[in-house]
Amino acid sequence: MGLSEAPPSAEIPREAWTALAVTTLIFFLVVIDVSAVNVAFPSIRSDFDVSEQLLGWIISGYNITVGALLLVAGRYADSLGRKRLFLPGVAVFAIGSTLCGLAPNVETLIAARVLQGVGGAVVSATSLAVVLPAFPPNRRSTVIGIAGATGALGAVAGPVLGAFLTDWWSWRGIFLINVPIAALVLAIGPRLLSESKNPAATGKVDLVGVPIGAVGVGLVMFGIIQVETRGFTDPATIAMFVIGLALIAALIRRSANHDEPLIELDLFAHRSFSATNIGIALYSMAFTSGFLVNSLLLQELWDQPLRTTGLALFPAPLFAAVVSPLAGQYADRIGHRWILAVGATLCASGSFIFLATLDDTPAVGLFVPVSLLVGAGVGMTIATWSSAGLADISPAKFGTSNSLLRTTQQVFYALGISVIIAIVAGRGGVTDLANYRIAWVFVGGCYLASAIAIATLFPSGSSDDRAALADA
Repeated sequence: MGLSEAPPSAEIPREAWTALAVTTLIFFLVVIDVSAVNVAFPSIRSDFDVSEQLLGWIISGYNITVGALLLVAGRYADSLGRKRLFLPGVAVFAIGSTLCGLAPNVETLIAARVLQGVGGAVVSATSLAVVLPAFPPNRRSTVIGIAGATGALGAVAGPVLGAFLTDWWSWRGIFLINVPIAALVLAIGPRLLSESKNPAATGKVDLVGVPIGAVGVGLVMFGIIQVETRGFTDPATIAMFVIGLALIAALIRRSANHDEPLIELDLFAHRSFSATNIGIALYSMAFTSGFLVNSLLLQELWDQPLRTTGLALFPAPLFAAVVSPLAGQYADRIGHRWILAVGATLCASGSFIFLATLDDTPAVGLFVPVSLLVGAGVGMTIATWSSAGLADISPAKFGTSNSLLRTTQQVFYALGISVIIAIVAGRGGVTDLANYRIAWVFVGGCYLASAIAIATLFPSGSSDDRAALADA
């Protein structure tokens, strides 16, 4: 039994919730794979006897591929059909996972990770868009909150699962465990999911804009990642930024004058969508980099064992996973502005408290309660960003709009990580407390700037309130 678009007052069928479970299950795997690979690095290095720089491409190759293809995947999903792309995306992700698990050398593993990234981009662009039309507008923030909770659990479960599989079996298990679960999704997905797309779409997409967009975003992300090893002044890195940004500018200009553009520029006419992109860019620079700072603090500055580090980092994402669906419910009722602003402020407060209270003497007993404050803020924001960006968007454009938001996230995640690595690994290295203090200022400042941006730019009230005012 398939799903069709729900009217505003419709009762939600059981099949809609089942379909949501199917799509979030595969999204859970995508998130886990990103974080689980980190803990397997020593084992992979031992098996293949390769350098840290080459090993880094196991993550970078995946991230660049996802970032470069999100826009393309979202546009094709809206034009050709979300289900039509989601299921092949799951299949590609499964094939890539299989090849990763069987890779005989690091070069094959990196190539397989790129293929896995193709599937990951499609799944990320379509997993929400394929089920959201089945839920009425006043319940979509709740649905996105559930997906956000799944992502938060994946982020925290990834390192734990990765460590367990690597110790009990092999690092290959991190990838091979995806295969039977993806096969289950492919078996039941065709029956549970029904097709939805932009009814105004012709099925055609700007075939010139596709490579321009993919290469442009890919070069910008590649340049950001190169900063970690070559610095901001490297000529090749600067060239990547210049060419990538020029291609993105050309794509925007082309999209303004094309019947089937890769970027739907009219989305930015919605104040909620444009404000969300600004807020999520600032937030994303702090989010991943903040968790990296805390991990380095525990392991490098405080010299805590991996088990203690895992236990100290575990409570915050777990708390976020509990808070996220509740935040989605309240966003449906009262709107997104203040939930996002307060959540980002809580995240900023955590960083500034770390700055004021922590030093090079281990204080895990203080770290954990403060990290719970950050966890509450993350729970209020991590999924609410997506529902805020989609709040006033027609279901016909869910794929494109969701992909634009995720592309913004991916690019600024990478930028934040590069800045933090430059700060923490700067003069004195990872055992210099002064570097961590600068890092907390950066993370807290980005969170606070995000809170200010969303509080001042995002429209008040819920999407229903705004729709009622527009009809009056």
